[in-house]
Amino acid sequence: MANRDVEHLIDMLYDLVNDAKNAPLSSEKCIIDRDAALDLLDEIRAGLPAELKRAQDLIQAKEDYVNSAKREVGRMMQKAEIDAKSKVSDSEVLMAARERGHEIIARAEDRSNEMYRVVNEYTEDALRRTEEAIQAALDEVKESRVKFRAASAARRQKDREELSKSAKNNAKNPDENL
Repeated sequence: MANRDVEHLIDMLYDLVNDAKNAPLSSEKCIIDRDAALDLLDEIRAGLPAELKRAQDLIQAKEDYVNSAKREVGRMMQKAEIDAKSKVSDSEVLMAARERGHEIIARAEDRSNEMYRVVNEYTEDALRRTEEAIQAALDEVKESRVKFRAASAARRQKDREELSKSAKNNAKNPDENL
């Protein structure tokens, strides 16, 4: 029985009561056809369980739909939370990677600076030792040159003295040379 049928039966019962004649000496009481009223009430009673069942089914369907929607919203919220945590985690990983990258770069720069310092010290030391060796060699060459000049001058002096003696001897004894 449709919802409209029950409503129609109730309307008919209302009309039956409304159109009934007043009871003698009372404006609040009326006389109605008992069989007609009972028949309408029986039909309403017969129609109500179907209507109530239909209403209960609609309420249950609504509750099922609401529960399903709540579950779906719950799943969506969980997924959103997981996605948010993942993004936060990805962001944290990215931040940690950037920090690690900065640390690696800083260590590489420190190491490069240290290597540059060590290479400069080594090169400076090698050049200083080379300069000292060259200076020592130059000093030795200068000393050798001084000794050579002194030896050469001494040799020339000796040769001059010998020539001079020889010339004096020749002048004293001119006949000996012949």
